[in-house]
Amino acid sequence: FDVLKRVIAAQDGAVVKTIGDAVMAVFREPVAALGAMLDAQALLASPADGSLPLTLKAGLHTGPCIAVTLNDRLDYFGSTVNLAARLEGQSTGGDVVISASVHADPGVRELLDDSALNATRFEMPLKGFDEERFELWRVSRSAGSADILSAQRAQRA
Repeated sequence: FDVLKRVIAAQDGAVVKTIGDAVMAVFREPVAALGAMLDAQALLASPADGSLPLTLKAGLHTGPCIAVTLNDRLDYFGSTVNLAARLEGQSTGGDVVISASVHADPGVRELLDDSALNATRFEMPLKGFDEERFELWRVSRSAGSADILSAQRAQRA
């Protein structure tokens, strides 16, 4: 959780809550969320302290939601949140599954077009939603892309 909190904060995101071994976070921009999850996956897969590697499954969606203050903390509800949770369930751990709306974001498109990331489109139904099939994208790093992504983000800052 410490790695996730640090990486999320570095991309101007915020942890909303933990749910078992899962984390819900919010970001101002979809590209920041994608960058944070890719960074977290890389850090957890090769821990600097030599501990056992961990696999992080991640799903991202963007859209309207209901924000409510509960127990002095901001929390989010609605179909946008539910869809993001379903996408996390489709992740294999070496990837980030993103919705079509995240994929269409200009910042995400720029990152995908200019970096050593693989983005593979697929379709599938998702439990609890009426749509027959959702257009989804499985994003993963190409070998050696960690340094490229960090350099690109530094240039944009």
